[in-house]
Amino acid sequence: MDIILFTVLIWLGSFSAGFLGSLTGLGGGVVIVPLLTLVFGVDIRYAIGASLISVIATSSGAASAYVKEGYSNIRIGMFLEMATTVGAVVGAYLAGITPANIIAIIFGLVLLYSAGQTFRTRKGQHITNEPNKFAEKLRLNGSYPEKGKWKPYTMHNIPGGFGVCFTAGTLSGLLGIGGGAVKVLAMDQVMKIPFKVSATTSNFMIGVTAAASAGIYLSRGYIDPGLAMPVMLGVLFGSVIGAKVLAKASSHWLKLVFSIIILIMAFEMIRSGISGTI
Repeated sequence: MDIILFTVLIWLGSFSAGFLGSLTGLGGGVVIVPLLTLVFGVDIRYAIGASLISVIATSSGAASAYVKEGYSNIRIGMFLEMATTVGAVVGAYLAGITPANIIAIIFGLVLLYSAGQTFRTRKGQHITNEPNKFAEKLRLNGSYPEKGKWKPYTMHNIPGGFGVCFTAGTLSGLLGIGGGAVKVLAMDQVMKIPFKVSATTSNFMIGVTAAASAGIYLSRGYIDPGLAMPVMLGVLFGSVIGAKVLAKASSHWLKLVFSIIILIMAFEMIRSGISGTI
């Protein structure tokens, strides 16, 4: 394939990944790694390296817009990053000693979970504003814009969410996906934070998580600038546009499309991992 055509196709795929990842809070990595490995035949570790760079771009592009709109809770994000950063370093170490086909199978299983989690969050959320002493002491509670008004929310089950975020960080370092799906689970389902706040705060967090493991991939030579550049630029533009769409319109149908896409990719990743063709 011609290098210019290859670069353009990579950019277009990355743009779509950044757009959809920004809308759901899952990050573009859940599409980038399967796209590069299954469609373009890139070695999975180089695909993960490029994905980590794109995850940093996703966070940079979407997070600034979300903070400006008042959706992201920076204090919650910084608090939970203590768990995800340590997990990211652990995951990056495990990636260096885990066979590629095993990584592919794990990735496929995580994609299946991501699809199911997207459907689950679409059905609603269990939000409670009962006071929590720990959250009040750390000033983690906040409010977000909803129909022209500021709606308050309270953070709950902080130890449980902290532990789930460590798992998210480990998956980020191992698979290059930013761990957005698990972070949304930690905040939306475990800590009872509204979905829009969970998704936007997840986007704020994934850049720091990815940076912690990207350095290890770089030292091992798994980040190719010629591959990472179009991926990063595509995801960056896609995430910025996705952030603007989320603030103005319902994204239910986009989540449905996103879930269908990653379900297909999940089964293909698992099949390739089992057959040893990846």
